[in-house]
Amino acid sequence: MNKIESLPTVVIVDDDKGSLNSLAFLIESMNLSVQTFERPRDFLDHWDPSVPGCLVLDIRMPDMNGLDLQSELSKLDYVPPIVFVTGHGDIPMSVRAIKAGAIDFLQKPINDQQLLDRINEAIEIDRKARETSMTDDSFLEVATQLTGREREVMDRLILGRSLKQISIEFGISFQTVSKHRAKVLEKMGVANDVELVRLSLGADAPENPTRKTKSIDH
Repeated sequence: MNKIESLPTVVIVDDDKGSLNSLAFLIESMNLSVQTFERPRDFLDHWDPSVPGCLVLDIRMPDMNGLDLQSELSKLDYVPPIVFVTGHGDIPMSVRAIKAGAIDFLQKPINDQQLLDRINEAIEIDRKARETSMTDDSFLEVATQLTGREREVMDRLILGRSLKQISIEFGISFQTVSKHRAKVLEKMGVANDVELVRLSLGADAPENPTRKTKSIDH
């Protein structure tokens, strides 16, 4: 997931060519990029998950129905937001789709504005998810520059520990902890503990201060 700068693309998968073209025309009226597929297998073979946007899926299609396609996508590292559209849906189908994370389950004939609202919602959800992923990846990449002890100190700082508490926990001097903290802030590119915490939000921040971390610098 690294193309957040790309324009959002709405991918439509529907075996009904008339419905497919109608949906594409409607969505293109929003000045959005649209990609269409008549068969789920073709979609899986050609879809680029790094491109931001959302999916609009029909339910009943040859080879693989929309719900099975949703299940197939769930095996990926990231599943884009999905809006289902169908002329053959029922309550159990809609419940299954929503429970699996779909934005909505719309019955044909579709209310145009309702569909456009759901697509806008889905694109915004996708945008936020990709931003978070990029922040997480950047944080973790920079964190690999830390020594084992620096990572331990950073974890405690993120958890709100004071330098004195950290020095007692590790059995090292206050001055040594201060030096580690200074190195952490320098390598992570932040000015203070508050900025460090802010940078770590959503990333692999520590949940358990007693978790084992290999220390290679004392």
